[in-house]
Amino acid sequence: MDLDISDRDRAFQAQVRSLIAESFPAGAPYDEAIWHAALTRRGWAANKWPEAFGGPGWTPTQSFIWERETTAAGLPPQVGGMGMGMLAPILFGYGSRDQQDRFLPDILANRVRWCQGYSEPGAGSDLASLRTRAVRAGEVYVVDGEKLWTSGAHEADWMFCLVRTAVEPKRQAGITFLLIDMHAAGVTVSPIVSIDGRHMFNRVVFDAVVVPVENRIGEEGQGWTYAKGLLTHERTGQAFVSLSLDLVRRIRLAAATIPGEQGARLIDDPGFAGRLGLAEIELRALEATEMRTLWEVQAGSAPGAQSSMLKLKGTEIVQRMTEFFVECAGPYAAPWFPAIAGPAPPPVGPDWAGPEVTRYLEARAASIAGGSDEIQRNIIAKQVLKI
Repeated sequence: MDLDISDRDRAFQAQVRSLIAESFPAGAPYDEAIWHAALTRRGWAANKWPEAFGGPGWTPTQSFIWERETTAAGLPPQVGGMGMGMLAPILFGYGSRDQQDRFLPDILANRVRWCQGYSEPGAGSDLASLRTRAVRAGEVYVVDGEKLWTSGAHEADWMFCLVRTAVEPKRQAGITFLLIDMHAAGVTVSPIVSIDGRHMFNRVVFDAVVVPVENRIGEEGQGWTYAKGLLTHERTGQAFVSLSLDLVRRIRLAAATIPGEQGARLIDDPGFAGRLGLAEIELRALEATEMRTLWEVQAGSAPGAQSSMLKLKGTEIVQRMTEFFVECAGPYAAPWFPAIAGPAPPPVGPDWAGPEVTRYLEARAASIAGGSDEIQRNIIAKQVLKI
């Protein structure tokens, strides 16, 4: 693994910064359509896809640079949501040619929205306990059941979904991977408003929803295998390294404007500065682990248990970073608890306090989303410690 930035990589970094500056001149607000168009013109919209499917063929170092530069600019590294980053890899590996031709162009053009139908009541981290049933009737499946905490379902056109098609002694068997039209008859979406005041999560109920067999990915009963591969890549992306690095920078700026004890700046307080320094040391170690994992994946290895390590530690660090912001905000943190029953009061305190306290509330779910911390520890114990 080579962590040095070569002249070629520095030239790439300059290209990234130029694209960002051209797309959003200083002070210009983020616009998804503008960003997607800019990425498409450069051939970077599918920046995590293999070259065979339209990806740019970046090295791990270039991907590393891209993530850091876009995050520091407040831009998403990728447009297209779950379809681009989560379903597409499944289609590459397990979808038929017809399915690839049918779904990938719309994902690449950002014409459709996808959501993930995994978690259910009683089957979140213990995903093998899912009970949503799909019964085959000729050339269709009839789906009945419920999915919970489904991010973006209220805006989604399609769902990639795990359903049970057979009851087997081993719970992971008998699970099938289906693509479900969210506009089909029998699909009902109900909102779940989270503690940060946002409507992102949803409850989705299926009542005799008809799904063509041609919308099944791979073989019936093999959905667990497909989903497991997807989850390892998802968890690798949940290390939040780019975000945490940017948060460290902004924490230092915020703490430099907040008085600590005896009127000194909070950043000069030895206790605060020491805790922030220790957190940054752990973050730098996580950054090196992420980079090593990227190189191994490029060489053909699957992330495996390393994805759980990255997710576990990355979640812990990003939550700690958001706590630093709450500490910086002090009494100004309180007004940003969401006023769900009515309009929020006018903001008081520093401009960054509201958004960062909202981020703190949102980050509480990070240790559950994508598989809880307990699940990640179990995976590490089984695959690494062999217990």
